[in-house]
Amino acid sequence: MTSVSQSPQFPFLIRRDGTWLYRGSPIKRKAMLCFFSSMLTRDCDGEYWLKTPTEYGKIQVEDVPFIAVELSFKGTCGRNQALCFRTNMDEIICVGPQHPIVCDWDKPTEGHGAIPYVHLRNGDGNFPIYARISRSVLFELAALAVSGHVNGVPCLGVWSQDRFFPLSRQT
Repeated sequence: MTSVSQSPQFPFLIRRDGTWLYRGSPIKRKAMLCFFSSMLTRDCDGEYWLKTPTEYGKIQVEDVPFIAVELSFKGTCGRNQALCFRTNMDEIICVGPQHPIVCDWDKPTEGHGAIPYVHLRNGDGNFPIYARISRSVLFELAALAVSGHVNGVPCLGVWSQDRFFPLSRQT
């Protein structure tokens, strides 16, 4: 295995829309994408790395490597529901203490509201790897949103596993 100080830049790019490119060409085989994505990690500097059994190298990621593309929920509505996402790599994660929704209200986004992400897993040194919540899934979340407060700020958010996750400021 190549040492970290000598690690090459692999010719991978993960576009903002979730498309994986190798040497500029899209990777279309889902099994290969799932294999590579399972070996993806992130270091404490925010860099993404692909760690295969034989190689270790940096890859480029435009935003985050995964997209939450489908929403389902279990249980009754409100505090007792469990919201679950399927990612573009077919990982299923349920929103809760281990997989919170994160939304940076103070980050400007081309005239739109804040972009929500869900914590997928930790990289090296517990540096988070996120999935961006797709626009269509965000609309589904908005339909489930209720009023709440976070640190005294009125907001709209959703409940999952008895925890409230804010999505936007309430005006």
